Formats: sequence, C-alpha cells, structure tokens
Amino acid sequence: MLTPPAAAHALLFASGEPLEKKRLAELLEIKEKELDVVLRTMAGLLKGSGLSLIETATEVELRTSPEAAPIVKKLRESDLSRDLGKASMETLAVIAYQEGATRGEIDWVRGVNSSTSLRTLLMRGLIEGREDERDKRRIRYSVTTEALSHLGIAHTDDLPRAAELKTASSALINEEPAQAANPA
Repeated sequence: MLTPPAAAHALLFASGEPLEKKRLAELLEIKEKELDVVLRTMAGLLKGSGLSLIETATEVELRTSPEAAPIVKKLRESDLSRDLGKASMETLAVIAYQEGATRGEIDWVRGVNSSTSLRTLLMRGLIEGREDERDKRRIRYSVTTEALSHLGIAHTDDLPRAAELKTASSALINEEPAQAANPA
C-alpha cells in the first residue's frame, strides 16, 4: 500500500498537468488540511531528484526542477531541431485539410500508424488535441496558429486547393465505416 506522499506523486505524475488541491485530497481520501503535510513531505522527498512540486493557492503540479533545466533543454532542442520528415508532414497535411480529425481518421487516410508523427507535431506546438464531444475516448486534432504562421497563411482555407482537398479527405474518412461494415 502506498503512503499518501507516494500516492500523491503517482497521481501528479499520471495527470501530467496541474491538479486542483481539492481533487487531489479527494483522490487520496484525506482532508484538505492533511494535504499540506503530504505535499510538504513529498517536496522534501523530491529534493535532488530532478523533479519539484509547483503549488499555487488552489493547484499543484509535478514538474522538472530548475536544476534540471539545462539537460531538459537539450532534450527538447534535439527533438525540435530535427526536420519534420515526410510522415509528420503528411500527418500535418491531413489535419490541416481535415480539421478535427481523430488519430484513427488520420491513420485511415495515410494508411499507417501516425502516433509518432502526432507526438512530434504536438511537441512542436504545430497541432493541438481536444476531447471529442461525441466520444470522450478520442482526441480530435487541429492545426495551431503557430503552424499557420509557419506555413505563411492566415486560415486553413488559404491552403492550396483547400475546398477540393477538404472534400476529398472527408470522403476518404467517411468511407471508413462503410468499409468496416462491408469487408471485401
């Protein structure tokens, strides 16, 4: 059985984003007053580990420590300095022409798994993901203003042959359920 500081560490690591202190206390099944002690203990255990606890009045987050900044910067620079490559460019094109595409839809159009390309594009801030309103298990991807700026356009409608290719990609994506229902 995990101690409360270890459980808090696991929850903050798994969330990957700030958690409200009230929610963290609920998950740990402790009172909010007890959470302060848990967080102080956890902060002490993290000293020298490369991680630190960042707190506001209402939220807490697990982040890399300031001392780890130089090595983390090297990692980010190496990931971001490489060219996008053909796979990532294809993935970006599908997302640009089919705004709000899911990973499954992107994979369908490309004919291959796009996970690595999506990760690269997300890390570079060229796309963003949001929860699908109809199916909370899926993420819908769209291009960011950073991507549009990089491409030198103001809107996805300014892409070459935008109307034609958006229609074509929609037709391909809508073909998927029909093909799955009627395998050849």
